[in-house]
Order: sequence, then structure tokens, then C-alpha cells
Amino acid sequence: MQFPKRLDRYIMKKFLVTFLVALLLIIGIVIIFDISEKIDGFVSKHAPIKAIIFDYYLNFIPYFVNMFSPLFVFITVIFFTSRLTANSEFVAILSCGVNFHRIMVPYLVSATVIAAASLALNLWVIPSANKTRLEFEQQYVKKKKQALNHDIHYKLEGETFVYVESFSPTTQTAYRFTLEDLSDYKMRSKLSAESATWDSLNQRWRLRGYTIREYGTGLTDKVRSGIEIDTVLSLTVDDFYINKRTVQVLPLRDLRRLIQVQTERGDKNVMFAEIEFNERISMPFSAFILTILGVSLSTKKRRGGTGWNIALGIGISFTYILFQRFSQMFVFAGALPPAIAIWLPNIIFAVVAAIMYKIAPK
Repeated sequence: MQFPKRLDRYIMKKFLVTFLVALLLIIGIVIIFDISEKIDGFVSKHAPIKAIIFDYYLNFIPYFVNMFSPLFVFITVIFFTSRLTANSEFVAILSCGVNFHRIMVPYLVSATVIAAASLALNLWVIPSANKTRLEFEQQYVKKKKQALNHDIHYKLEGETFVYVESFSPTTQTAYRFTLEDLSDYKMRSKLSAESATWDSLNQRWRLRGYTIREYGTGLTDKVRSGIEIDTVLSLTVDDFYINKRTVQVLPLRDLRRLIQVQTERGDKNVMFAEIEFNERISMPFSAFILTILGVSLSTKKRRGGTGWNIALGIGISFTYILFQRFSQMFVFAGALPPAIAIWLPNIIFAVVAAIMYKIAPK
């Protein structure tokens, strides 16, 4: 049993060290290109050096590492496994009576370490890092956050519904504001206002030019109107800014709560939160899938040598990442639920990995 244990340490060391080296090299290259692209904006907007380093790039690294971790894992496995194959080390290991399935153990243990690190980044580190990074980008790189503008529908607690014809992010004002109570499948009351402006100091809406109609039986409706009135709702101005970027900063508990609230409201923007939630969970599993696929492709000697395997690995890993991004389009188009669309690349590549593993030379 001594030989397999030494083999485990040897493969795990090769895997993890190569992964970290590849990670550091790619991060360095990406940061250099990113600085060259954004340097004019940093200078023109007088971004402090300290903020650039600590607020932006220090928080950019976890986000970038996690986003491209499938690429790093796959290239790592392809690279050092191809070297083992080219040097006939795989043949020697199998000749010593070590089963091919047994060789996969250190690979999967290493993939577990990477997957656990990726999951920890997704759930606890990256949301906090994204908050600081996106605040920096908003101030020094990109335009202010955009809000929903027209025909906005929300369902609040119970059977209360809000409709807004248009919303101005500049004045934080909703125009043609309507609040309807439809409890017991009947219109109980309807509040209409020319505008509703968010009062950030008191955390409430200030309605102007309002009319309130309370529906009774027969002709007993009560109608009252006025120039201005304040009201408190479970709807805040932040609900008009929910998009792909804002959900990236939410901790897992807040993300789940947002999904629940938006689902109850019938808010179409719940897809952003659902995509983010499923991506955080599904991403770490790619380490296992691409590790198995990488080993299966690299244990056969090819005429093109290691270079051909690396080129093949880069092509497949970029296809996987592209497929991950493209799968979101199914959600935006309404073709697939977020859970299915985001997990679809993992499902397809898992099937491919299983087939390749079955036919790999053993």
C-alpha cells in the first residue's frame, strides 16, 4: 500500500502546484491588460492608488479566479497528465498493477480541494468583495446604476399590487403610481397618484395628486383625494435597481430572501437572483467534471504531443465557459427555468466526461 500512497502525494502535488502556478501567471497577465484598458479612466477620474489596489484589484482577483476556475482546472489536468503520458509514467504505473480507477483517486481529491475553495469563495468571500469592487467601478469606471423605467408591476404582501408607469432614477420618483388591494378576489381599494417620490430620510413614499377609492357593495364606494400624503410600503427605491450586478453583492441568506420576495411579488427580475444562486452552487462541480474529462483525454499518446492536448484542453474549457454564459440566454428568453439552464452545461459535460472516461485507454 506504500506505493499507491506515494503515488497519491505525487499526483496531488503535481495537480495543485500546477494549478496555482497557472493561476498566478494568468492573473498577472489579466491585471496588466486590465490596467492598460482602464488607466485613462483612473487618471481622468482621479482614482487614488490605494483604492485601485485594495478596493478594486484585491477584490477583482477572487471574482476572476472563480469565474475562470474551470479553465484553470482543465488546462492543469491536461498539461501535467499529458506530461506523465509522454514520459511513459502512466504505462509504468499501470504495469505495477495500479488500477486506472485507483489512479483517479488523487485527481478527485485534488478536485475536491479546488471545488471546496470555489464554493467558499462563492458563498462567503466573493459577495463581500464584489460589493467593494462594484462600488469602485461605479465611481471611477462605469456609469451610475440603471433602474427599471417603464411598466413596472409588483405584488406586495397579501393581495396588494403596485403598478408604476415610469420611474425616474434621477429624482427617485415613480409616475402614474397605482396601489390596488384585491383580497378575496375582489377589488377592495385603489390608490392612484400622479407621482410617488422616495423619502430616503423617513424611508417612505410621498404621494402627490392622490385619489383613494374604497369599494363597497352597490353604490357605497368611498372616494377621497388630496394634494399630498405619505405612505409606508414593503417596496423601497432599491427594488427598482435590482439587476445582474446588484445580486452579486448579496450573501447567500439575503439572496434566498430576495428570491422568495420577488417570487411572491411576481417580479420578473427574480431571474437575476435565481441565475446568481444557481451559478454559485453549480460552478464548483465543474472541477470534478473537467478533471475526469481532462484525465480521459490525456492518457493516450498523440502524434502532436503535449501541445496538441493543451490546445484541445483550452478549446474544450473555453467551450464550457462560453456554454455557461450562453445558457443564461435561455433564462432571459423564457425558454428554460434558471435552475435547469444554469446546470445544463454541467449535465452535458458530465455525460461527455462519463463517455470519454469509459473509452479512455486503461
